[in-house]
Amino acid sequence: MAKTVIEVKNLKKTYHIGENKVKALRGVSFSIEKGQFCAIVGTSGSGKSTLLNMLAGLEKPTAGEIIIAGEHIENKTENQLVKFRREHIGFIFQAYNLMGTMNAVENVALPLTFRGVPKAERTRRAKKMIHLVGLDKYWDHKPNQMSGGQQQRVGVARALVLKPDIIFADEPTGNLDSNTSNEIMELMKTVVRERHNTLIMVTHDNNLASIADKIIRIVDGQIVEVIENKKEEVAN
Repeated sequence: MAKTVIEVKNLKKTYHIGENKVKALRGVSFSIEKGQFCAIVGTSGSGKSTLLNMLAGLEKPTAGEIIIAGEHIENKTENQLVKFRREHIGFIFQAYNLMGTMNAVENVALPLTFRGVPKAERTRRAKKMIHLVGLDKYWDHKPNQMSGGQQQRVGVARALVLKPDIIFADEPTGNLDSNTSNEIMELMKTVVRERHNTLIMVTHDNNLASIADKIIRIVDGQIVEVIENKKEEVAN
């Protein structure tokens, strides 16, 4: 039986803007299994990015529960959340967030620096990830020497280098053309499946979302539809 890795119960988020209350999330509940690729889909202002931020412990909910890897994260302090993210979570960003002065290997190795991993081991693991995302010829290139798609491949490698249980991707192909977007999506899908990661992606693009195992559609802070796609059978 599949193991639930994320469980969300009646999650609510209200922002106070001046004297106005804005209900960004209105009682959202769902679960995600280990190894699933889940897409959270919605238009701008639907609440999808707020939901992602709360799953990642970057924002506190107004009410409700978020249980990840058996731990309630809505009750954690900031220091506990930093430790939790470091141990369990990887991030892929729309804007790549690469360091311009560092080459591909150095960018991928950066999270390992914060963990105190020795330099030789950092480089070895970073090069292994660079190989995994198909950038062997570009490991000494800096971001300004790479295309957007290549930079995002570096971003994927950097998210994977810490061997996270869960990867959060916020509009990861938002700055890419449609062909490159599809390539990156297939790469992410293949890599997380091979490594048994759980991937949660936020997107406004229904076409990109369609390749996920699970699609959660959100409108005005409420889930309006959950679609379960069957995983492709692996041929013997």
